[in-house]
Amino acid sequence: MIDLLTHMFVADSDDTQNPKVRHSYGMFTGTVGIIVNILLFFGKLIIGTLASSVSIRADAINNLSDAGSSLISLVSFKISSKPADREHPFGHSRIEYIASIIVSFFIMHVAVGLLTESFDRILHPKETIFGIATVVILSISIAAKGWLYILNRNIGRKINSSVMGATAADSLSDVMATSAVLLSAVISRITGFDTDGYMGMAVAVLIFISGLKILVDASNNLLGAPPDPDMLGHITEYVKKYDEVLDIHDIVIHNYGPGRCFASFHAEVDGKQDVYETHDAIDNIERELSEMYGIHCAVHLDPIVTDDPFAEELRERVDAIVNMYDGVTMHDFRMVTGPTHSNLIFDLVIPYEYKIPASQIKDEIDGKIKKIDKNYYTVITIDQA
Repeated sequence: MIDLLTHMFVADSDDTQNPKVRHSYGMFTGTVGIIVNILLFFGKLIIGTLASSVSIRADAINNLSDAGSSLISLVSFKISSKPADREHPFGHSRIEYIASIIVSFFIMHVAVGLLTESFDRILHPKETIFGIATVVILSISIAAKGWLYILNRNIGRKINSSVMGATAADSLSDVMATSAVLLSAVISRITGFDTDGYMGMAVAVLIFISGLKILVDASNNLLGAPPDPDMLGHITEYVKKYDEVLDIHDIVIHNYGPGRCFASFHAEVDGKQDVYETHDAIDNIERELSEMYGIHCAVHLDPIVTDDPFAEELRERVDAIVNMYDGVTMHDFRMVTGPTHSNLIFDLVIPYEYKIPASQIKDEIDGKIKKIDKNYYTVITIDQA
């Protein structure tokens, strides 16, 4: 059903890398979210008022906040679809992360208000009027919110949208919250014990946790989250299909929002190979990564010596020393010989959480290499994993 609706309302729906298509998806899901949540808000507000139920009214206010969140999503997709300009050369896609943060604060603010109202209900209990209309409106809400969760989750994954992911998470928490309200109404009817205030507090806590999770995820993306391991795997596997490339390292990926991914890395090639042929292969790699994965790449050419047995043997000996430090790796090994000493130049990749300081590792490796030959001097650059 979701595929049918998107094909009806989103032109060229399979072209998810197209900013216009992403914008259409955002407008579609945002509009649907606003309509569904406003209808649920009025239905629950009426029933909650008639039944004198704070938990149902709390759920109604939650739906109104969700409608506001959908409106924010609409605005963010409108802005993020704008092309790059002089002031924003990397585009406007990160506005989706900012919109997610706004949505999260909106959700948490609502949760605090509901928590206060529910606590007051516990201190000053009132009789809750249970009726068939209560069961009907809450059941409809659970079904509608479940459908919105599936809609936003599927489309969010399809177009890699953090705003839709946040909206999907919010819809799922609403399913649990409304189920708790319905359970409260049934328990109160059967036992005569007023659980309305307690369930209202439970709903508020669920809503707050949902908002906090959205805030953390969006903040990480704005600050610079680590690249997706699958994307790293795709890049490495694809580039190594080229015979000209011996290995790659120093991969850096910058994410400026969905559809705006920039990457750079060093490609090791045989130093004796024709530079024009190698450069042609690198051009092909940059173009094909852009076409296949939507990644704008800049590749640095690293020529290395492959036919010097002495240098290769020394590289293996240094590599064995580096491997004594679990998790530390070496790349870009070069040897520059001179009349009085030789420089061994290489990079070390050290994990962020490594317990031994980088300076200590450098000194220890330098000392071990000097045991091979006192005239070997190391020039070591530290990389983070």
